[in-house]
Amino acid sequence: MTTAQSLGPIRLRLPATSANLGAGFDAAAVALSFYLEVEAETAAEFSIQASGRDAERCSQLEDNLMLGIYRRLLEENGRPATPIAIRMVNEIPLGMGCGSSAAGRLAAIAMAVHFGHLGWSDDRILEEASALEGHPDNVAACWLGGYVSAATDGCRVHIARVVPPVEWRAIVVLPAEPLATSKARAVLPPSYSREDVIANLQAVSLLGLAFAQARGDLLRVAMRDRIHQPYRSGICPMLPRLLPLAGHDGILGVGLSGAGPAVLVVTDGQASVQRAAGEIRAALGDMPQAELKICPFESDGVRRTVMQTAR
Repeated sequence: MTTAQSLGPIRLRLPATSANLGAGFDAAAVALSFYLEVEAETAAEFSIQASGRDAERCSQLEDNLMLGIYRRLLEENGRPATPIAIRMVNEIPLGMGCGSSAAGRLAAIAMAVHFGHLGWSDDRILEEASALEGHPDNVAACWLGGYVSAATDGCRVHIARVVPPVEWRAIVVLPAEPLATSKARAVLPPSYSREDVIANLQAVSLLGLAFAQARGDLLRVAMRDRIHQPYRSGICPMLPRLLPLAGHDGILGVGLSGAGPAVLVVTDGQASVQRAAGEIRAALGDMPQAELKICPFESDGVRRTVMQTAR
């Protein structure tokens, strides 16, 4: 690839993700079919033009997640921090547990790899993103798509991936206010009982197979959790109201989406969605109005398109 070609604009489409899925704390995630779309090209100075969710925050140049990672990676690898103009359309709500930081970090890494001629493999990109996130689940699902189980071994990331059942649908229940991941982690205890650990091991052993084999009958048990959800219920008040819905009205499983406060509800198909949505609304009762985002699971991961520079 010539320098002119490699410095052409890049387009990225990165899916939202829901991690943990109940028992798979920091180990499991699934991609969702709403996206962060980014287009970047070299420019005389840095700029961001954002639309969609949280557009004002996304367009800020100061303390911008993507630009900060982009600059740092290029500097650490001995490359000039080439100014770029970014245009983005964001559908992923910030601070809701839908993988916005994973998508933003992966976008920044992909732009640095592209404009800095770093030549990184997908494995190297995922290792860098996992180190930045502090866990591999969201970045693996975002980059590769589908359902993933992920584990780290030093700096290496090991990933197993399956395509979720095409008929299943996700309902992401979004409250009005976001929650910082740091706050959600701060409420977790320093240690757990043997009984709680065994319960989670039993559940997560079913989780990947439930997705791989379309075993909706297993998902209610596979998404049970005793490691993080009981401690986060106080700061994610929708969760205790929605957990009892699992196993009824086409609802296969319920769990926090990532660290919350959003809740992921998995249904057995499109025909169950409206009935499930009604049950969700009824369970929330007098709580502030929540947004229900209904979507299929995303079997594809990031989409990268490198465009040719006009001659």
